[in-house]
Amino acid sequence: MARMTRIEQLRFRLLGFRPTDALWGWLGPLFFAVVGGVMRFWSLGRPHQLVFDETYYVKQGVSMLEYGVEMRVPGTIKKPDELFTQGTPDVFGTEGDLVVHPPVGKWVIAAGEHLFGQTSSFGWRFSVCVLGTLSILMIGRAARRMFGSSLLGTIAAFLVAFEGHHFVQSRTGLLDLIVMFWALLAFCALLIDRDRSRALLAERAAGLSDHELATRLGPWLGARPWRWVAGISLGLCAGTKWSGLFFLVAFGLMTVWWDMGARRAVGVRHWFTSAIVTDGLWAALVMCSTAFATYLASWVGWFRSTLGYDRTWGAVHPSRDTPWVPDALRSLWHYHQEIYTFHVNLHDNHPYRTNPWSWIIQGRPTSFFYEGPKRGDGGCAVAQCSKAITSIGTVSVWWLGAAAVFVLLYHWLFKRDWRAGGILAGLVGGYLPWFWLEERTIYSFYTVAFEPWVIFAVVFVLGLALGKGTDSWRRRELGLLVVGSYCLLTLAIFAFFWPIYTAQVIPQSQWSLRMWFPSWV
Repeated sequence: MARMTRIEQLRFRLLGFRPTDALWGWLGPLFFAVVGGVMRFWSLGRPHQLVFDETYYVKQGVSMLEYGVEMRVPGTIKKPDELFTQGTPDVFGTEGDLVVHPPVGKWVIAAGEHLFGQTSSFGWRFSVCVLGTLSILMIGRAARRMFGSSLLGTIAAFLVAFEGHHFVQSRTGLLDLIVMFWALLAFCALLIDRDRSRALLAERAAGLSDHELATRLGPWLGARPWRWVAGISLGLCAGTKWSGLFFLVAFGLMTVWWDMGARRAVGVRHWFTSAIVTDGLWAALVMCSTAFATYLASWVGWFRSTLGYDRTWGAVHPSRDTPWVPDALRSLWHYHQEIYTFHVNLHDNHPYRTNPWSWIIQGRPTSFFYEGPKRGDGGCAVAQCSKAITSIGTVSVWWLGAAAVFVLLYHWLFKRDWRAGGILAGLVGGYLPWFWLEERTIYSFYTVAFEPWVIFAVVFVLGLALGKGTDSWRRRELGLLVVGSYCLLTLAIFAFFWPIYTAQVIPQSQWSLRMWFPSWV
């Protein structure tokens, strides 16, 4: 009995309060995942045109299905996008194309094209829309696990369902929401690992005396399979865009930091050394090796092909210094050098180029699609109309998220709140690196990759507004009023921008009203 009591004490110290309302913990996030999914799949094939960078990734998805690699569209083909959308998807030549993003995202898009046909605009966007819908549920469930509240988990799912960036990019065949999905999946896996490893640590530490905890490094916690899941997910994330590598670094440090706190909490005297030796080195081996192996495996189509860009470079350029390295791997390395050169030298003066300082406040959203029909054209009833898709976030979410960063820093540094640290890790992995790359041509729609952690930041603040269960009813009532009003405001803002999320034909004056952001940002 005494041992069981100690286990219970250690579990509470390591895990805190765990919600018991399992049914409501699923029903709330599921409800908003269904609502958000219905909205996202509604008229998903409209417009039947290649929107923004779909001109690259949608066509490349078809190329992956047909050739296993991305093939070049020759310059001799006139208006290839029109040919593609009018039912001639094979617009490719006989040479592999130098593409600057790895294959995973293109394979994801290709899955929808395989299911619904290469000429189906619904199929072009289907897979991304599925991931976007699933991520609503995942964010809701992750928030419930972090905050120990089914209400806050439901609020998180609600905010994602009605967030503009997430909505627009769930309906577009681009790569950035795919990056977000894999990073989010890794984060969810590490949340599960945190709870399970702490429960196991409590059980094993309860069997050790205080002297053993003071003189030893503490118990080993086994293989921890959820870290393998995280490593695979992060390999897929980097295999979609190289920016996924930053999540690997941030989350790797985060999970070891959590281990340090756990070992310190159970009384391991040398908790720092213990966490590094017993947990950290194994975590680095598991997560980095699985991520690397997954990333390398994602190039299987390129390895199997003879048409891929640079595929035969190694055979044409034999090496005297490293003859033991297979030609295929040397070719892939050379290809990666060319990709890197492209990225560091990308300095286009694109009209939607932005500085990352403006992203968090939605200073310069990206226009994905625009047409200006006139009276009688496509349902236009006035002299001049607009039909647009603009990836602008729901500003109530992003503005509060920007302010929440300071709240998170305070709670992490001064109150040692692990949830604040975990949310900041997501922002560090997804947002902070872009400040080192601000001289490069970058765009505000990249923000969707770290949006889950903006949502978590907002929910963190809303949780503070709601108050604790021990607060007075008047205090709780006031908190519910504030949070309810905020949710209604978010819904109203999303509804206001709905026409420019979904390419509705509206008078140009109404479109201009929604272009509120300053042009100088």
